[in-house]
Amino acid sequence: TLGTQTDYRDGEAQTDPYSPEYVVPSGSVPELLTLATLTWGRGLPAGLAEVEMIERAREKRAWEATLPKMDNASQITKRRKMMDDMERKEWAFREQEIEKLQEVRLEVLKKLLQRREKNQNELDAKRLDGHWQNHQKAKEEKIKKIQHDCALMLRKLIAKRKNVMGKLERRDIIKEYTDFASQTYAPLSRIGYFPDNHSECYVVKNFYLNTFAGLCELEASLPDSFTQAKVKAPKPKYTTTKTGFIKRSARLEVELAQVHQ
Repeated sequence: TLGTQTDYRDGEAQTDPYSPEYVVPSGSVPELLTLATLTWGRGLPAGLAEVEMIERAREKRAWEATLPKMDNASQITKRRKMMDDMERKEWAFREQEIEKLQEVRLEVLKKLLQRREKNQNELDAKRLDGHWQNHQKAKEEKIKKIQHDCALMLRKLIAKRKNVMGKLERRDIIKEYTDFASQTYAPLSRIGYFPDNHSECYVVKNFYLNTFAGLCELEASLPDSFTQAKVKAPKPKYTTTKTGFIKRSARLEVELAQVHQ
């Protein structure tokens, strides 16, 4: 009295077709038994090749029915000739099948070769790209080195051009201290001065902070109010008013304490 409805159709839950047991009556050769070699997944469901095979089997059975009986020598010769012709036809058909199989294998082989060639080309392209990147990096490093050497030589030439005659000039201290871009205020590291190497000279050194005797002297000079703290006890808060009522804040504190518990 009840029906069920599923989310799947019968085809999605269908298993391989069932082949039941069968009994062949004596004296009969059903044509269906000629397809006993075909199973599900191996020839079934039948395609164009299977249909052609079935048609050839029917033609062969019809041809076998037309064979003459072996009563006399003439019938035997005729039968042998018909069988030779049929054998030649079968060999020719077999050769065609072999040629088809070879063509299919050749196509598969061509596809495999094309795929291998494609993969090899991609690998070669990656290798060439890597070599090109390495050469580009080496080229950029060489260009940077050439530019650095060029700037160095230009600075040397400019310095020589300033003193072409090779005269000795005295140091102008006033000019150096008035120019904030001079070597006095902003020395260059290329002439051998590194500001971070002498950074400890800017550290503040105090006798009272770096030595134990200084700390004792500093502590003795402090007044007593710094070393002896006086803490006054807090006065209790009044929870009631002058008229004797409990304040709202006190009630809230009691409720919060109860909730916390």
